[in-house]
Amino acid sequence: SAAPAAAAPAAATGESVTLRRGLPRQAGGDGWPPAGTVSVAPVVAPAPVPEQAPADVAPAAASTAEPSAPSAAPSAPSTAAPAAVAVQAGPREPLSERRLAHAGVARRPAPTPEPERIGPFTKLQWAGIVVVGGAGLLYAAAMAVFAVRWLLSLEPMQDFLTTYPGEYHLPEGAPVGFPAWLGWQHFFNVFLMVLIIKTGLQVRNDKRPSVFWSSKKDRKRKMSLSLWLHQSLDVLWLVNGAVFVVLLFVTGQWMRIIPTSWEVFPNALSAALQYVSLDWPTENGWVNYNSLQQIAYFTTVFIAAPVAAITGYRMSAMWPKNAKKLNELYPVEWARKVHFPTMLYFVVFIAIHVALVFATGALRNLNHMYAAQGSVDGVQYADNWTGFWMFVLSMAVVVGAFIAARPLVVAPIARLFGNVSGR
Repeated sequence: SAAPAAAAPAAATGESVTLRRGLPRQAGGDGWPPAGTVSVAPVVAPAPVPEQAPADVAPAAASTAEPSAPSAAPSAPSTAAPAAVAVQAGPREPLSERRLAHAGVARRPAPTPEPERIGPFTKLQWAGIVVVGGAGLLYAAAMAVFAVRWLLSLEPMQDFLTTYPGEYHLPEGAPVGFPAWLGWQHFFNVFLMVLIIKTGLQVRNDKRPSVFWSSKKDRKRKMSLSLWLHQSLDVLWLVNGAVFVVLLFVTGQWMRIIPTSWEVFPNALSAALQYVSLDWPTENGWVNYNSLQQIAYFTTVFIAAPVAAITGYRMSAMWPKNAKKLNELYPVEWARKVHFPTMLYFVVFIAIHVALVFATGALRNLNHMYAAQGSVDGVQYADNWTGFWMFVLSMAVVVGAFIAARPLVVAPIARLFGNVSGR
């Protein structure tokens, strides 16, 4: 654009012309210049920049015009020599949205921080899933209770419950009660299982371990310290399980958890319906488990535990790496796909088992398993707090071991069996 005609005479004579903000608005546009101070001078004799010029300067352009009589309207452009524009720069103040728009610059909006994600969902989404899912499960459970209670009120189902109350009689010579060794085996199993689940999840989620263990014979083959602890606990768990199974058959306790009659299945269905209806079956675990318990314990001891052992061995460092034929028959991918769901089965079993222990008579059940005290022929021997306090003590030991299972504590133990090193 051209400067007003009033500035042209001074520019032609070499004098400095200072243009300031606030000139009268010209027809067809805003006041000129839009911001700052601009000094215009001929090319041959540039005018000095006035000392009183403001600091904030915006670029401007001007062209010379032929002198003419003073007039309110701007003069026509001339073909005189082009003039140079000298701009005095200084510290800039923050540009307003209007000034940026006038200069043709679009301000970029500040980036919005993405919410933290846990897996495929954000924390807020997970909270919504938990709330909605929990409400849905409660509603489904309530509907199941009402439906089963109505079903059991029918006459054919009443006859079914009479024929199959939820348990059947054990064979002659079946032992009664829990011996002390069974209580100790139960504690060792809980202790090892909790640590195995913890270290298994650590191995699964530890992408870049910082502490490694290697055997003294072969230092090149390293494994993470978490994996070493997991496999060591597995070995102890297998030893404890082998002792448990041997004692089961030696003492006859196997008849309590291994079905001995086909009546176990209809009785298990009866017990399941009674549990869902919240009218739980009356049973005395000191003498006999109900059929649903028997199937659950049999599945855990004789199916889930061997599956966990076999798949874990395939994934461990003890598996022969160079056995090509064996590796083809039993790929490690199969073991990985089965091992983790088996762990989830144990978690679900433990949660249901503990819930029922406390919901069906906590003192009585804890005395059965921890104090070897029970009842026979209606005579109660379990109405005391002995088993409860033994349970509390055992849980304190388990929690202490759970907290202590970290490199600072595990590393000195691991050095007794090999070498421990950093990354």
